[in-house]
Amino acid sequence: LIVQFDQALRAVMSAPWPPLRVAPGAALSDAELGEEERNISAALMRVNHCGEVCAQALYQSQALGTHDPEIRSAMCRAADEEADHLAWTGQRIRELGGRPSLLCPAWYAGAVLLGLAAARAGKGWNLGFLAETERQVAEHLAGHLARLPSADRRSRAILLQMMADESEHARAAVRHGAQALPLLAR
Repeated sequence: LIVQFDQALRAVMSAPWPPLRVAPGAALSDAELGEEERNISAALMRVNHCGEVCAQALYQSQALGTHDPEIRSAMCRAADEEADHLAWTGQRIRELGGRPSLLCPAWYAGAVLLGLAAARAGKGWNLGFLAETERQVAEHLAGHLARLPSADRRSRAILLQMMADESEHARAAVRHGAQALPLLAR
């Protein structure tokens, strides 16, 4: 519980643990972006950063709320990758001269409630919620990639890796027994 509390504080305060993986695109030179392009990139990365704060809350609460050790382990592994995303997006926001969302604590709290509800609904629903969330996140990232200034290769590399990871999380949830959610729940 102490570790979970520490992770929660780090997520909402934009001070995550150092990432386990090097940020995609870190070796790329940072292109000269105009002010408008930099603002667009920073705004998109702020939204993605907030989504990663929510991902931390979802995975942590889904892991805490389940009685299934296999599901708990899968949630913790996915949370580790999501922690990389959180660190990468936070760093990229700073590089672009932006700031994280001031609403992250509120989004975190809401995501905890959703995660606990999904976990308490049982294994199939817990994993189904995970699979559907990650599917929608991958679609969301594809939209951001389309809007991202073409010169911002570093942000693009981060979003592409995030999209690949999110898609794999959805596939893993299905492999572990995710149930398809009803339309209203999706």
